[in-house]
Amino acid sequence: MGPLQGVKVIELAGIGPGPFSGMLLSDMGAEVIVVDRATDPNKVRLPDCNGRGKRSIALNLKSPEGVETLMTLVEQADVLFEGFRPGVAEKLGVGPDECLARNPKLVYGRMTGWGQFGPLAHSAGHDINYISLTGALYAMGRADEKPVPPLNLVGDYGGGGMFLVMGILAALYEAQHSGKGQVVDAAMTDGSAILMSMFNSLHAMGMWSPQRGVNLLDTGAYFYETYETLDGKYISVGSLEPQFYALLMDKAQLDPEIFGDQNNPEKWPELKEKLAEVFKTRTRDQWCELMEGSDVCFAPVLDFLEAQSHPHNVARKTYIDVDGMMQPAPAPRFSRTESQAPSAARAAGEDTAEVLGEWGFSPEKIEQLRADGALN
Repeated sequence: MGPLQGVKVIELAGIGPGPFSGMLLSDMGAEVIVVDRATDPNKVRLPDCNGRGKRSIALNLKSPEGVETLMTLVEQADVLFEGFRPGVAEKLGVGPDECLARNPKLVYGRMTGWGQFGPLAHSAGHDINYISLTGALYAMGRADEKPVPPLNLVGDYGGGGMFLVMGILAALYEAQHSGKGQVVDAAMTDGSAILMSMFNSLHAMGMWSPQRGVNLLDTGAYFYETYETLDGKYISVGSLEPQFYALLMDKAQLDPEIFGDQNNPEKWPELKEKLAEVFKTRTRDQWCELMEGSDVCFAPVLDFLEAQSHPHNVARKTYIDVDGMMQPAPAPRFSRTESQAPSAARAAGEDTAEVLGEWGFSPEKIEQLRADGALN
């Protein structure tokens, strides 16, 4: 099931965008084997969305036997990816040169914040730092207030994991024609920079200011904003186009004499205050009853638990139950090779013997590796 059925992926365990990338590949049908550190075999399973659909083996990559075990798996794999600092995989003996020597068609993915080279490549960092360097974080927030981190969605996931998966899939496609693998260098700085492409374009056209919170899409415009309602909840409006704005004026009964000059930025701060007063006259549900489903470009602002029960999400099965835990369903959707319902995350090393057996290791060899300290 899924368009990547038959693709074998080795994920060297990490945090953040790496496991997220593995989840996406698994959701699309790839067989994803996570190589965890040799650890307590009684470690409990965690309710981890990013671990779903995968199996886990535990190898001691500080032992020659553990490294050789991984290399034997590499010979049969289509993809291996890791999220170490540059040079760490090489020190372990599992870098791209070693892996491609064993399997010339292998796609070797590398997920980092700063990239494999550059002055900061060997420095520690997190999402907030990577998006700081590309202008993405500076652009997020309200005028005269400090930048607001967008969780870790722009660096780790949007600019990191998504680009790693895109690079892996592109390299897999190319390998089908060339018969040769390659290294994918996915850096969160590169990815988050690309996510800012439109704003570079708008600035070049004279339509976007580097100043935060004064532009069309960054809370500068009163018709592209969130507003508090009578019951202390929030709604969002995005009535950018004239016809949608006209419908907003009609449904909210806005005075054309006051709100008619939509595209005059000098009036935006004043009109934002006035529109805030309007939206505080009704509850969120009342505004939903009036506007939701219309061309106002309107939606209630839901928390992630409320989102699970919204009728639209329920109808599309956007959230699914996996072993008692509600979580987002696989996306995107495919008309013919539909993604299957994922299994719950496994404990570290839970599938070691099973996976190694399936990948050609005899029971005697597995026991010998365990005795040598290569396995948990």
